[in-house]
Amino acid sequence: MNYNTQREKLPMPEYGRAVQDMVDYAVTIEDRKERESCARSIIAIMGSMFPALRDVPDFQGKLWDHLAFMSDYKLDIDYPYPITKLEKERQLPDTISYPAGDIRFRHYGRIIPEMLDVAASLPEGPERNQLLHLTAVQMKKDLMLWNKEMVDDARIASDIDWYSKGKLRLQEGELDVTFSSAPHQQRQQQYGKKKNKRRY
Repeated sequence: MNYNTQREKLPMPEYGRAVQDMVDYAVTIEDRKERESCARSIIAIMGSMFPALRDVPDFQGKLWDHLAFMSDYKLDIDYPYPITKLEKERQLPDTISYPAGDIRFRHYGRIIPEMLDVAASLPEGPERNQLLHLTAVQMKKDLMLWNKEMVDDARIASDIDWYSKGKLRLQEGELDVTFSSAPHQQRQQQYGKKKNKRRY
């Protein structure tokens, strides 16, 4: 069996091996007019593979650049656009650095501690209380998604106290928001009821 993984590496994999085979064939055509006609047919196929990009400025010019690159600049034709030489080895994008450090409570992620830090930095007043309340509600939602049987306000208050090193305190009865089930479960239940509804 001749697997693609055993064949020569494609210079532009996004166009596929069939297009690359056409480009390789076009290079071997001796008659110049026939070679140019073949090149235009290949460009039409390449363009049809990405119809959403047809309105992009200089889209046709980029296609001809790609065709020349795929032929290793051996395709001898009169190009309708000036050809820009591309690098042989296209550079990969830089690796995205992820924040380091352990997450104490993974079900809260990284945003909750940041929100609590902001709340702790605010002076006491309505704005601080409102941010603390919104953060506590979000923490309750996160706990519901993780394990709805282990959700209670005392635990959330304890976690807030730990994160803020005692600077923030959730008063008893302040988190008076209840959730019967996680949001995604609510949607599934509603969908299931509609689906099971029969018409007589």
